[in-house]
Amino acid sequence: MARAKAGDLLADYKAKRDFAKTPEPKAKRERAKGNSFVIQKHAARRTHFDFRLERDGVLKSWAVTRGPSLDPHEKRLAVRTEDHPLEYGGFEGVIPKGEYGGGPVMIWDRGTWEPIGDPDEGLAKGDLKFRLH
Repeated sequence: MARAKAGDLLADYKAKRDFAKTPEPKAKRERAKGNSFVIQKHAARRTHFDFRLERDGVLKSWAVTRGPSLDPHEKRLAVRTEDHPLEYGGFEGVIPKGEYGGGPVMIWDRGTWEPIGDPDEGLAKGDLKFRLH
């Protein structure tokens, strides 16, 4: 299966934002390979955590409403959201009220990740397994 280019993967991200009003980053660069992750606490309409894994030159993203857990037996619902540009991994700030996702965003954790098994297959099935470092 051919992978889409990062610019195509960010179409939803760009469509939901007015970059003249929000300090969120635009996509400026594209990397072919990386393994970073970031968890951002986001006090939007409802406080949640955004979990992001670098893959295919973008940050694959999920919203986790109950927050992370250190216990691997505790399940957490992670709802897939639009891909974000790599620059978003360093974003902390306040998205203006009235804008998509309005509210404060802060970095809660970051590091690298290692897939367990085939990450493309896991993403397609909605069952991605990995280790965080």
